Amino acid sequence: MDEMVEYVLQFGNLNRQQIDVIAEKAQKLELKKEDYFSEAGKIAKQVGFIVEGILRICYYDNKGQEITKYFIDENNFVVDLHSFDDKVPSSEYVQAVTDCQLLVFSQQNWEEIANTIVGWENIVNKIVKKSLIQKIERRSPLVSEDATARYRAFMEKYPQLLNRIPLSYLASYLGITQSSLSRIRKNIR
Repeated sequence: MDEMVEYVLQFGNLNRQQIDVIAEKAQKLELKKEDYFSEAGKIAKQVGFIVEGILRICYYDNKGQEITKYFIDENNFVVDLHSFDDKVPSSEYVQAVTDCQLLVFSQQNWEEIANTIVGWENIVNKIVKKSLIQKIERRSPLVSEDATARYRAFMEKYPQLLNRIPLSYLASYLGITQSSLSRIRKNIR
């Protein structure tokens, strides 16, 4: 819980009583590797904060190929915001890449926090804004650079993820085949 409170306090102030309200609404959730936090075709029903582990956002393209959009690691919130807020079925999967420990908030508990804590919506909006900027920063180089440059950029920006993610997921994220990724890794060493 301390990690989440520390993270949230970057975006606004909370007093002890408000922190206690948040802690009271949080539940622990453990996901095993490859378990889903939320699934395409279903409405997202919870917001999570990753205490330990890595999740990925993925979907299937019109050819049935699995595409990894991005990874989310420790000390970040995870939710399919469109599905959660608008109560519409998700078009993506949120899947555990590693065994994960999360703090989760049901829709009801999340709304109760928003209705109880003055300024909570403002804090959440700042967190959402930050994550949208991160999402754009993650995706932009994937469009303009060649595969080797994309892999090098990933190595530099996310060294903590490199040895924790299966190569198949990383290749999908980079938009290349696993054999191409293997060649690139071999040539870089």
